[in-house]
Amino acid sequence: MMTGIQEAPVHALLADGTTVRIRQAGPADRAEVQRLYEAMSPQNLRMRFFSVSPASARQAAERVAEGDRPGYRVLAAEYEGRLVGLAEYEVLPGGSTAEISVAVADGWHNRGVGTLLLEHLADAARTAGVTAFSADALAENHDVLKVFHDLGLRVTRHFNGPEVHCTVELTEDETYLSAVEARGRVAGIISLEPLLRPRAVAVIGAGRRSGSVGRAILRNIRNGSYAGRLSVVHPEAAAIAGVHACRSVAELPQVPDLAVIAVPAAAVAEVAEECGRAGVRALLVVSAGLDTHESSALMDACRRHGMRLVGPNCLGLANTEGDVHLDATFAARHPGPGTAGVAVQSGGVGIALLDGLARLGIGVSTFVSLGDKYDVSGNDMLQWWESDGHTDLALLHLESFGNPRAFSRTARRVARAMPVLTVDAGRSEAGRRAAASHTAAAATPTMTRQALFTQAGITATRTIGELLDTAALLHAQPLPRGTKVAVVSNAGGAGVLAADACVDAGLVIPPLAADVVDELRTLLPDGATATNPVDVTAAVGEERLQACIGLLARHGAVDSVLVSLVPTAVATATGEDLVRALTSAPGPLARPVVAVLPAQAARVGLLPTAGRSTVPAYSDAEDAARALAHAAARADWLARPQGAVPELPDVETMRARDLANAYLEARPEGGWLDPRTTAVLLGCYGIRQIPWAWARDENEAVAAAERLAGPDGRVVMKAYWPGLVHKSEHHALHLDLQNAAQVRGAHRDLVTRFGDRMTGVVVQPLAERGTELFAGVVQDEVFGPLVVFGLGGTATELLADHAARLAPLTDLDVHDLLTSPRCSPLLFGYAGSPPADLGALEQLLHRLSRMAADLPQLAEADLNPVLAGAHGVTALDTRVRVVPRRPHDPYLRRLR
Repeated sequence: MMTGIQEAPVHALLADGTTVRIRQAGPADRAEVQRLYEAMSPQNLRMRFFSVSPASARQAAERVAEGDRPGYRVLAAEYEGRLVGLAEYEVLPGGSTAEISVAVADGWHNRGVGTLLLEHLADAARTAGVTAFSADALAENHDVLKVFHDLGLRVTRHFNGPEVHCTVELTEDETYLSAVEARGRVAGIISLEPLLRPRAVAVIGAGRRSGSVGRAILRNIRNGSYAGRLSVVHPEAAAIAGVHACRSVAELPQVPDLAVIAVPAAAVAEVAEECGRAGVRALLVVSAGLDTHESSALMDACRRHGMRLVGPNCLGLANTEGDVHLDATFAARHPGPGTAGVAVQSGGVGIALLDGLARLGIGVSTFVSLGDKYDVSGNDMLQWWESDGHTDLALLHLESFGNPRAFSRTARRVARAMPVLTVDAGRSEAGRRAAASHTAAAATPTMTRQALFTQAGITATRTIGELLDTAALLHAQPLPRGTKVAVVSNAGGAGVLAADACVDAGLVIPPLAADVVDELRTLLPDGATATNPVDVTAAVGEERLQACIGLLARHGAVDSVLVSLVPTAVATATGEDLVRALTSAPGPLARPVVAVLPAQAARVGLLPTAGRSTVPAYSDAEDAARALAHAAARADWLARPQGAVPELPDVETMRARDLANAYLEARPEGGWLDPRTTAVLLGCYGIRQIPWAWARDENEAVAAAERLAGPDGRVVMKAYWPGLVHKSEHHALHLDLQNAAQVRGAHRDLVTRFGDRMTGVVVQPLAERGTELFAGVVQDEVFGPLVVFGLGGTATELLADHAARLAPLTDLDVHDLLTSPRCSPLLFGYAGSPPADLGALEQLLHRLSRMAADLPQLAEADLNPVLAGAHGVTALDTRVRVVPRRPHDPYLRRLR
């Protein structure tokens, strides 16, 4: 049983959006705890202590004042330095159940204080090995019984007269995570109201000089038809740009919901503190260049006074809703109203997206330049767009992730309601980090981000242009049902290039059925090619082209239609407008249609149609093809079930945790587990290894070889010393040893070359033939555990044939891991060879995922090679590294 561990205080949001501080209480809180109870009404005291005796408050305060002790934990919630709630547990005899109590100050009931405290108390209890809470309450105490019920955890009740005994199981399952997520979402959205729908805004730092950033923001707010009250704070001027100015925030006639701060970095924290004291509820800080001290002081002011913060170092924010219409940016043009939500870290990227969306006519609902992202994040914005009633397309540019697993969970939910697109920034080789194992070498930052995006259903593009290309298609057209594309062109060469672009993007150009070909021939001019690509020739007219497109878009042979049109003298001479064939269809088509117009100046545009939809038109076939591929991938993701993490039998989680903790107690700096400890750890998760034996000298090696040798009598010997990772690179192994003499010779060779550095050898039977694979786990400091799978053996890093997914893995994630690498045909019986035992491979990946999720101390696990055959899967070589790392629940509600 772990004793109390001092956790750093955190801030979190209550149900009404109020920020409170959650911290561990102790002896210094004696007087404050007693005041908390003494201020309670007699009715609340009776509900808490079952009596109204004054002694109860003193006893409760004394219990807290005893301080940290084994099996006891007490957490306090405070607002502006005042205690508003308390939750404590004490472990009962037996060590796995703890008795709890919760108290909330009068005036703070029904705001989520008790629920928030219990979430944090449960997290601390799980870390300490507690599996259940127990509590006694009066049966008439409906408030506390509702708190227990609404937690999302399994609760059982036993009534005994006027009292009820509750047992709360602390298992974190999907029901609990969904309940926590829902509470966090409601609180987060409410807390963003003063930021994104402010009734009053004050600009602080709008200088007298017309070229300043603050002045530009003031001008945009004033000229952008903002519906609320606009004020300026300036220490000397009576008015700035025609807006009345006050000398301080305290002198403003109305406390603003939102303060825009554009002062020098050194003054930001002081201004933020002034805003907090005045009651401002949100800050937009565009100032840049804050040092560590200034940043800390800014965040301290925001947290103490419960202000949400965008920035610093940002372009600003905008909301184009009709009843708000706020443009608090220093962009050159006002964001056009529309339905795309945009959140970016880079101001330059933000301007490019605003301009592109305006050019396309999509516009924005809400735009937020996150800047250095001290507080408000992409996760916050996804939740806002999900609920604002205006947004149907989410565009993100994130250079960093504060809580990727929580972000992934939010994005996965939001992406089922609207497309979520991002630019995958930072893909270069410069992003690779030094790696100690095959797993770490494979797990590049690019692979990790792509795993996040894939699992969450986020459409990740390589460039801003590609993002806008895809946004245009997703905004304008229905999703394709698959990857089959019909290419139509009035010039054969252009059609071939378009077909090549589609294939390069992973799309399929299928042959058309005979009945479709026959019907097309009756529609098209003489000399036309009715196969796919369809060459309608330069002689085609508007009516025939429209009929051709309509036929293909209605037919089930393809999922989308790409039409490439080049200007010709024939069309000019006859007055035909072929582009009009795309836009004058009498009604919406059943499948998406995109145009490629090489003569078009813009990279992408939207062509208005006779109906309500528009047709995206691209100047380059490659851009159109990539957009179609992204749309097809989104359709596939939406069509798939969400997957489930399976229950695994015979997993010994507590034994594995004890083993890791014992190793780290002996070696606080961490390190690579020795072969015997590695085998025990893998055995806790049912991960099968080839039989092996540890030998300290030559005679033990011979005895092990005689015991382990298979029917052919051959064995393998591997040197070992702490820190040895790549045995092949050090030539630290001997294969195909056939008798005792060869075993002795191999051992002597290893001793001669490595001397005292070698602490022993591992002896194994020579493995049978099979497909050599690689499976491993790496704990990313930001993203959490990543499971990597692919081609194994000595060339695993050279060929780099790997796929990765973030743990915990669902059944669908495991399917993707098995089918994504280029080597996957080898697993399914390539060229007549027997297929691998796919069920055993699935189990291996699930068990690695479970081990990674259970053990935050697990830095790397490297199984290479893993031999996959028709009758099972066996790890031939295994390495595991652990480091000191505390458990961290990514779903626990707390602000950054």
